[in-house]
Amino acid sequence: MKIAIIGAGISGCTAYLLLKKHLPKALDAEDHSITIYEAYDTNKDTTYVERGQGPTHSSTLIVGGGLGVGPNGLNVIKRLDEDLLRDIVRGGYVVSTMIMKSKNGTVLVRTQPAGDPESDKVADRNMHMVSSSRHSLWKCLRERIPDDAIVTKRVSAVVANPSGPNTVSFVDGSPSVEVDLVIGADGLKSSANRALFPEVKEDPFPPHYEGLAGVGGFIPAAEVREHVEKGSMNFVFGGNGFFGYFFSESTEDSPHRDSPYHISEPSDRLAWWSTYTVAEPPTPGNLDRAAVTAQLRERHQSWKDPVIQKILQSLTVENMYPTWTIPPLPTWERDGVVLVGDAAHALPSTSGQGSSQALEDVEAFTLLLSHHLRKAHTAGKPGTLEKKDVIKAAAKQYMELRLPRVTQILQDSRQMQDSKRDKGFVEEYMMYIFMWMMGKLHCRFTAGGPLPVIPRPLTAR
Repeated sequence: MKIAIIGAGISGCTAYLLLKKHLPKALDAEDHSITIYEAYDTNKDTTYVERGQGPTHSSTLIVGGGLGVGPNGLNVIKRLDEDLLRDIVRGGYVVSTMIMKSKNGTVLVRTQPAGDPESDKVADRNMHMVSSSRHSLWKCLRERIPDDAIVTKRVSAVVANPSGPNTVSFVDGSPSVEVDLVIGADGLKSSANRALFPEVKEDPFPPHYEGLAGVGGFIPAAEVREHVEKGSMNFVFGGNGFFGYFFSESTEDSPHRDSPYHISEPSDRLAWWSTYTVAEPPTPGNLDRAAVTAQLRERHQSWKDPVIQKILQSLTVENMYPTWTIPPLPTWERDGVVLVGDAAHALPSTSGQGSSQALEDVEAFTLLLSHHLRKAHTAGKPGTLEKKDVIKAAAKQYMELRLPRVTQILQDSRQMQDSKRDKGFVEEYMMYIFMWMMGKLHCRFTAGGPLPVIPRPLTAR
């Protein structure tokens, strides 16, 4: 089977590795051919990738920023490659405790979603979330992909052919390629997406700016260490925005630095981010760093949290992080073109599940595709049309499995996203009461029954 993956980000790189691991060997002498097409240079030494000076639909203005990988996403990585999991954990910081506070310093919710990290019972230990830079996670994946498997070309169009190979064309005018399967892992402004709706000239589901943007950075942890609990991620809410912070790395001599089951001693870097209402999406061309820095200090100057006050004294705004989503798509597949990750469902950063759901997507589709290919191989060598049927069957089950889960996460995250928008006095304190009640409910259910779902915001997907 000939496969083209559009996009060499987290989804695309993971899809490549999973396909290489799980696809059954072809019946003839030829193995499966898998090529990633990526618009930007993504060699293993890439530090960051410029997104250009025009409007961006990325969750960041550069390939960077921060994200959280939940236990569900980490389990996908573990099943793929345990050495890869250790590398990813080593490059970030394990977080076990979520603390939500008001701008006045009142703790509203304190929860440990994966259980007590100090438990002596090994059987009781679950993976905790890992906070990481987007680049660190991406690089761990990218280092495991041969350089010749990635072709640096911008895709101009993908055509889904119901009765033959699909076509991928390029902006530079070089010859198109024909493939059996196209996996669209090219994010919000997806080229592969357009192949699903060829009947219309304009994109019927364009990216939508949510009216929220964030800034973030780092400060020396020594200045605030006494105010930050080890292994905690802190969320501070107010009527005019949101602030979060957490330790970004473990110390190099921590004995369990590469274990997602343990909380290590933090290093001397604290990551922070702030999200608030911004009418127009920031771009590299319109970003006034000095003005944003001054506005941030003014916005949070009366907040009581000592960590926030220390951050405000020394912060320097380098980039902003606009929040983009796409409307729910009626389908994620058509005639051998399948979307994964943000190309299929861009979740708000408040979900804390963007990267984890992308990882679940590619694993689910890969396993289903492998299953149906084995069935086809058992019945005889699959031809072009039989390959279409195999992909169609896998894609149909993939959507049936994934769509309800992603839809529920989207609904929950939109509720939490509203807590970051500007609001009046009454709305602000109603938000505090709601969070406090959820915290109490959490404690009651922990003691005597099932745990309710409490949406958790994160820095970026």
